[in-house]
Amino acid sequence: MGKVSEFLEKHFKHYNAREALSAAKGYCNHLDNGGKMFMTLAGAMSTGELGIILARMIREGKVHGISCTAANLEEDIFNLVEHNNYKPLPEYYCLSPQQELAIRDEGYNRVTDTAIPENVFRILQEEMVKLWNKAADEGKSYFPYEYMYQLIRSGVFEQHYQIPPENSWLLAACEMNIPVFVPGYEDSTLGNIFAAMVITGEVPHHNVIRTGTEQMQHLVEWYLETQKTSSIGFFQIGGGIAGDFAICAVPLIVQDLEIKDAKLWGYFAQITDATTSYGGYSGAVPNEKITWFKLAADAPKYNIQSDASIVAPLIFAYVLGD
Repeated sequence: MGKVSEFLEKHFKHYNAREALSAAKGYCNHLDNGGKMFMTLAGAMSTGELGIILARMIREGKVHGISCTAANLEEDIFNLVEHNNYKPLPEYYCLSPQQELAIRDEGYNRVTDTAIPENVFRILQEEMVKLWNKAADEGKSYFPYEYMYQLIRSGVFEQHYQIPPENSWLLAACEMNIPVFVPGYEDSTLGNIFAAMVITGEVPHHNVIRTGTEQMQHLVEWYLETQKTSSIGFFQIGGGIAGDFAICAVPLIVQDLEIKDAKLWGYFAQITDATTSYGGYSGAVPNEKITWFKLAADAPKYNIQSDASIVAPLIFAYVLGD
């Protein structure tokens, strides 16, 4: 056991600290028993540089599938090729509207305490339009993450990397060839760019990107194949569409496909700062998922009310034995 793990064992005794340590131990137990782990990423985890440790988790076989917002998918690449030109905003919580306007007019887009330069969007646009048109010419269609994998494997950006490549979780996912499901792709910069390119005719049609329901089918097929040999756990960072889309694969299998002997998710942990209220998914406690055929009553369940940028690296460090 490493120093971080020893620190957690010594100090994380109560409240959310104890819940975080219990979730980490449960994560280890799930893997030790032959299980696989599925992870979901909401919020701005890529711009928050969670990739520094998440990439290690992926490369060391601790993560086997991912569902993320399209912003997290693209922002990992943005950070990879333009990190040195990002602008830190440590006093983000007290910026005036006039200061926000100045940031915009300087060519930046703010993500909490970080301003991303607009030009990185155009750099990726140029390369993605080539891939979208190539697919159109060949009569093919791909998932959003498959286009990112094509971009990575082409090597076109390698000379422009501005962070160590080992700190990119998407590079790690590509190397390990794990699936990355991206519900709501249109709710992202590249999704907006794609729609604009179809509108202007620079990309001939929408069919080169596979639909959300096709992604759900892909996830269901992945789940059914993986569950043949392993229990599948669910580690949720934040909530929203990244979490709810993915976790609904099991109710679909059990209730809609009527595969009654399918395994439910075998472990569940969530890190959230949302409160339980009025039907919101992000703040829903784990037990609510029992009625939806998402979790069994006896499945290990952990609900950590905290900041994922603090808690997730600590849990991952424990799982990695740091």
